[in-house]
Formats: sequence, C-alpha cells, structure tokens
Amino acid sequence: MGRKLAVLWAVLLAGLAFPVSVPASAQDGGKQGATLRVGLQQQFDSLNPFLGYTLASTEVFRLVYPTLTTYSQDDFSPIPELAERWDTSADKLTWTFHIRPGVTWSDGKPVTARDAAYTFNRMMSDPAASTANGNFVENFETVTAPDDATLVVKTRTPQATMLAIDAPIVPEHVWSKVTDVSSFTNDQMPIVSSGPFVPVEYEAERHLTLRANEKFWRGAPKVAELQFVNFKNSDAAVQALRKGEVDVVQKLTPAQFDALKGEPDIAQVKGQGRRFYELILNPGAANSTGARIGTGHQALTDVRVRRAIDMAIDRKALVERVLGGYGQVGGGYLPPIFSDYHWTPPQPRPFDIAAANRALDEAGYARGADGTRRTPQGEPLNFDFVLHGDESTDAQVGEFVKRWLSELGIAVELQPVSDNQLNDRTVAGDFDMVISGWSANPDPDYVLRLQTCGARPSPEGGGNTDSYLCDAQYDAAYTRQLNEFDPAARVAAVNQAQERFYDQAAGLILFYGNSLEAYRSDRFSGFAMQPKGEGVITGQQGYWGYYGAQPTELAVKDASGSDYRTAALLLGGVVVLVGVMVVLIVFRRRKTADNRE
Repeated sequence: MGRKLAVLWAVLLAGLAFPVSVPASAQDGGKQGATLRVGLQQQFDSLNPFLGYTLASTEVFRLVYPTLTTYSQDDFSPIPELAERWDTSADKLTWTFHIRPGVTWSDGKPVTARDAAYTFNRMMSDPAASTANGNFVENFETVTAPDDATLVVKTRTPQATMLAIDAPIVPEHVWSKVTDVSSFTNDQMPIVSSGPFVPVEYEAERHLTLRANEKFWRGAPKVAELQFVNFKNSDAAVQALRKGEVDVVQKLTPAQFDALKGEPDIAQVKGQGRRFYELILNPGAANSTGARIGTGHQALTDVRVRRAIDMAIDRKALVERVLGGYGQVGGGYLPPIFSDYHWTPPQPRPFDIAAANRALDEAGYARGADGTRRTPQGEPLNFDFVLHGDESTDAQVGEFVKRWLSELGIAVELQPVSDNQLNDRTVAGDFDMVISGWSANPDPDYVLRLQTCGARPSPEGGGNTDSYLCDAQYDAAYTRQLNEFDPAARVAAVNQAQERFYDQAAGLILFYGNSLEAYRSDRFSGFAMQPKGEGVITGQQGYWGYYGAQPTELAVKDASGSDYRTAALLLGGVVVLVGVMVVLIVFRRRKTADNRE
C-alpha cells in the first residue's frame, strides 16, 4: 500500500496528473452545491472579450459580461438585458438606452451607463479593442453617458442592428488600467463579472471554473459552479460522460450520438445548429490597403477555378456519409435555423465532375503529361488544404474533397494542424484551401460583415475577415441591409449579399450540421433550450442553457460528500483519473491559447 501511495505522489509531482482541489465555492466560502461540468473540445482563444471570438470564448463571455440586450430563449427576438428600455429619434440616428438600476459587478461596484460608454469608446478608438466586435461600432458617431442611468449612441447613418449589439460590456474601473489590450490575457482570477457566473480558476488547455454569481440581477443560478473541462478530442469527452466524470458534452459526431442511444442516465439533445461549415478558397488574400499577403495559389484568384471546384463537391454525399444525415446541404451563407434570412440559391451549381473539367479546359487550365492541370503560366494546380487535426469531420471531408479534385487534375495535400496553427494560418492568408465555419447570430450583420473589404486586416494587423473576399457589389448589399429598418427590404438586401457571396465562390458553404449534445440526466435537469422546442443547451445566444440547469439529489449529494474537482489528464486525448485524499494545490496561471471559430 505504501509503495502504491509513493507512486501516486510521484505521478502528481511529475505534473502528469491534473491537480485535484476542493471546489472553489468551498475555498472562498461561497454557495455550496453541485458543479456542472461541461466537456469542451475547443480551446479558449482568449479570455479577453475584446479579442476572443471562438465559440468557446464567446459562450463564456455571455455568462460573465452584460450586454445591452440579449436574445429571447423562446425565439431569438431581442429583449432587454442591461438596458431595460430604449428610445430612438425619428431619423433613427440617436438611440437612448436606459440602464437597469441595481445591477452590480461581482466586486460590489455598480454597473452604469459609463461602463457601456467606456467599452464602446475603447472599441472605437483602440484598434486592438475592435478585434472581435468592431463591426458593431464602426458606424457610431459618438457614445456618451450623461448620467449613470443613461447611454446615448449617435450613428452616422441609420443602423438596423442597434438592438443586436452583442459586444460584452466591461467594468471601466478595471479595464481603464489596461494600457495594451492586444497583450492583456484577462486570466487573473477572479474576473470581475456581472453575469450569472464569475470565473474563479483557470488552467489554459485544461479547465475554466466559474462560480455562481449570488448578485446576478435575475437571481443566482441553481448550480454552485460551472466548469469547462478541455479535452483533446470528442472521443475522450464522450468516455468521460459515460463514466460520469463530466455532465454535458457538445459537438458530438453522428457516430458518437448514435452510440449513446439507450445509455442509462444519459439524455440526448438534437437541434438545428446555427453554424455553417465552410471551405475557403483563397481568392487572393490582401490587407486593407490591397497589398497581397499570404501564400495563396494564383489560380484561386480566378473565380472560374473556384466555381469549378465547387461543382466537384457532392454536398449530399457529405451530409449522408460524414454527418450521418444529421444536417442539411449547404448553399446560402446563413443557416436555416434563422428562417427569415436563410437563402437558397435558385440555381445551385450542380455536382458535375464532367462539367467542372470542361470549365477548367475552357478557362485555359490544361492538363500536363502527369495529369495535373497547370495555369497558363505553367504552374501546377497543387493546393494545400488546411484542416483541424483533432476534428474527425475535417478528416473525412478532406479525403472526399481530395478524391473529387483529383478527378479534375488538381492535386491536394491535406495538412491537419492544431486549432492554433489553423487560426494563425487563416489570419495570415497562409493557405490555398482551409476549413472554416462560424456560428451565426439571429441578426445576420456580424457574419455578413466578415466578408467585406473592411474586415481585412490593416498592415499592422487586426481585422476579422473570413474568406478575404473583397467585392464592391457585396459591400454595397451589406451596407444596404445595415441601414434598412423595413424588415422585408432588409431581407432582400441580405439575400442580395448572399447571392453575390455564392457567385464569387470564395467560401463554399458545404453543410449546416445539427447540434448534437448529451448530458447526465441522473445529475442535472431543467436545461433551457434555445430556441424553444427544437433548441440546444450549449453555444446559445445568451446564458439560458447553463443558467436554468438544476442539480438532482444525486448531484447535490456527490458535491457535499466529497471534496474533489474532476481530475482529467489530457495527453493525446486520453483522460486519466487519479483518486486522492483531500489535496490542495494552488494552480499557476498559464497564457491562453489561440484558436479560430
């Protein structure tokens, strides 16, 4: 027995096991109760709300920071949040938001209009602070707070998104001391919060723990803690769910979802996703001055080549064979869950290898003696295809696309890389083809703006472009929808933007996957699904899913009967659980990692 204990301590001291500690709520005298543990397969790109834009990060921001309005759990309609009501001038250029009284930060200081004014002005004046959400304030003329309860925003032109400003509002008394937003990691715990949860403990690439905010204006959550546990892949997360080591797992593959059918104490959730899965063809990445950047193949600057590639991709086969039928064929830019803005091409490019070959022949990309096509200048059409290395969906899509394009005389080299590397290469334009995808908002403006010329990076960096498309017709349609308050006219402008995006074929929307999740029904219930009836728990537009979770008697009993935090070792996707007596280890903070949603 003594030898086993010595070995255990050796493993711990070697740093091979995730340190075990009592819940943060017990350490700081906070609320006692169950910890809801969520298996997460994506890294947080940043805990800085001015910089972070991956799904993992934005989900946390909605739990931590207030926004002026939020989206209804029932139907995604905008409803009051920090702003309890608002007025607008007849010309739609001046918006007055009346801040909800009695809302406080977790350190006890009041949340006021001055915090909102500070946040928006920082985004307007500091390029780094506009990285994630700068599109919301691009059209702002001035933002002022004449008093603590009143926020006044004046815009240059009418802006239809004023009730969909999804930018996190930060406490001025904390962030005014931050001189360099671009290098500020915001990972010193606890983070000053005004949402339903307060981040209290963080280990990069391992876990983030949030404590229930007893001061939250809607009332404290029913769980004591919410913990996001990082896994290298979904297989490890599913195994942890089966063993009861985590309570919720998101982003399940179809095979994993099917395998969980009938599992005792595990409930499944299938809903329409708000995410599109996209293949980007580098159209000639350039910065905001028009100077070329990156390593994109010259042939892909030719829209005829991009359209031919699109005709060589069988979307129906991808939905059936990669998604197992859990999804819909891609076409328009915005997912079907947002039916008002979803657009389907009236004459979609068909899957037709022969027609694609003819199009390349006519465009002057002849096959060489080795069967590989070449540009008129003689450069072979050899493309690198950058994929998420830990995503089975990417691997399968990559193999299909590689095989299909080989029938066109195009050679494809699959390059699976880490999330961090994929993000870096995409931002730098260092790719020919790359997998991307975004979770769209109920208001389409945010993702539409990603395809504009204005989203490209400046020579100094920044920017938030998706495909590096820069097209005058697209930009004109984008601007029309932003300035249009008539619902039908705005839908028409959004559809025009989507039609032009489809025509240019810089980003090929392959499919819209269902959101597949599972949770431990023996430990938690009461998850609020968004939208009502067909929604999901995670990745919501708001904090509803986790905020409504209710622990069962078993979860409460487990929490009160043992002093532990989930012990997880994440090496090559293998989760190692080490049981020990009560051990208190103070965690050292690490730098955050980067990732791309």
